[in-house]
Amino acid sequence: MPGEPPCCGVSTNLEDYFLTRRRFLNRVGMGLGALGLATLLDPADLLSADEAAEGFSPGSNPLAPRKPPLPATAKAVIHIFAQGAPSHIDTWDPKPELVRMDGRTIGDSGVAMGSPFKFTPMGRSGTEVSELFPGIGQHVDEMAVIRSMYTDIPAHEVATVFMNTGSLRIVKPSMGSWVVYGLGTENQNLPGFISLRNGGLPSGGAANYGSSFLPGVFQGSSVNTQVATVQQMIQNIRNPYIGGAEQRRQMDFVKQLDLMRSRELQHDQMLETRLESYEIAFKMQAAATDAFDLNREPEAVRAAYGNTPQGKQLLLARRLVERGVRFVQVWHDGWDHHQDLQERITKKAKEVDQPVAALLADLKQRGLLGSTLVIWGGEFGRKPTRDRNGYENPGRDHNARAFSVWLAGGGVKGGLVYGATDPFGAEAVKDRVHVHDLHATILRALGFDHTKLTYRFNGRDFRLTDVAGNVVQPILA
Repeated sequence: MPGEPPCCGVSTNLEDYFLTRRRFLNRVGMGLGALGLATLLDPADLLSADEAAEGFSPGSNPLAPRKPPLPATAKAVIHIFAQGAPSHIDTWDPKPELVRMDGRTIGDSGVAMGSPFKFTPMGRSGTEVSELFPGIGQHVDEMAVIRSMYTDIPAHEVATVFMNTGSLRIVKPSMGSWVVYGLGTENQNLPGFISLRNGGLPSGGAANYGSSFLPGVFQGSSVNTQVATVQQMIQNIRNPYIGGAEQRRQMDFVKQLDLMRSRELQHDQMLETRLESYEIAFKMQAAATDAFDLNREPEAVRAAYGNTPQGKQLLLARRLVERGVRFVQVWHDGWDHHQDLQERITKKAKEVDQPVAALLADLKQRGLLGSTLVIWGGEFGRKPTRDRNGYENPGRDHNARAFSVWLAGGGVKGGLVYGATDPFGAEAVKDRVHVHDLHATILRALGFDHTKLTYRFNGRDFRLTDVAGNVVQPILA
């Protein structure tokens, strides 16, 4: 009869091969009840509580671009992370009183160490910029410099993860993951969140770009830009043996099998993440080769960024944002200067000054700066005194109570200096901005009330800013 299995009871239905004890009991003992219930439920009711609460629907694409609930001034982010904690006193926060007190004991803090670098007013705004950044300084009228940042713990790994996730203790989703979760991404052939690193993993590891309890499709894709070729940067996405049509057929078949298994496991996150990874990798075959191939840029553009690791990273960042990637994280490590400050910070600043200046100019010339929020800063700051270890050529020790971050583009008020530290730069004292406040401000620029961009996990609504954070409204246009 039609519908009967063939001889010997061998079913041709793929789903029967995944029949578990739970499914068997459901079919036999609860089948009629389930059938009756199905006539009363909307398909959306079959979603998990988390998915339904966040507006997902059966078969919906979680990476599809979505409009934010509030008016937005930015639609993409480039976050340049100066890992190691650059000294704000030598970069963006001039302290003439500290220079005057150089070599003297200041209270019980230690021996004052004035900055060896001159600060000069630049741009129409007259923002004072260290001589370390002659190139970036040309763009101060596009930038808002926050001089009153502070954080909770001056330990590199903890503070780095905190700056990227808003969490000191348990592993939580990274800022880029929250942004893609809220907005999706405009290019369905590339990951919505890409983290560019120059070599090994950053301090704190993959937690800096992970999605934690958010669905794995929102996690960052880490790319090592230190390697020489596109094929090395994005390995194993091309199949040299079969064509695209056959690959697509195989992908669809594997996805069908895995989705059956996923239903048995009730939305197993690891399996779903693997499925999305396969799909994105398949789509990346053509798009990624184009996006990551810097040889497609004119020689003059490559020269403007500089033929350096950081120049390569920041040119890639522009190309990715230009192609609709929502969040690009750029790692620039080596800012931990406990000794030989003058020599070592000069070297690090030189590595990033030309490429960042080129990025800002390039984005502006292409009409992208107005919609792209560019952020530069580290995980904490430095003390105004000589490092306590007594090096012959001293540097500065860690300081969680004061540091600087700047933002440009994306609706930020240019030519603005916000907040202040005390006369020595030891502590933020005016218009203080916590890490949670910075995160709240970034989300607001992207069109979100940070208190309402939430995800329910283990019976609690989580958000990037935990239970804190205030938008720094004066820096937003």
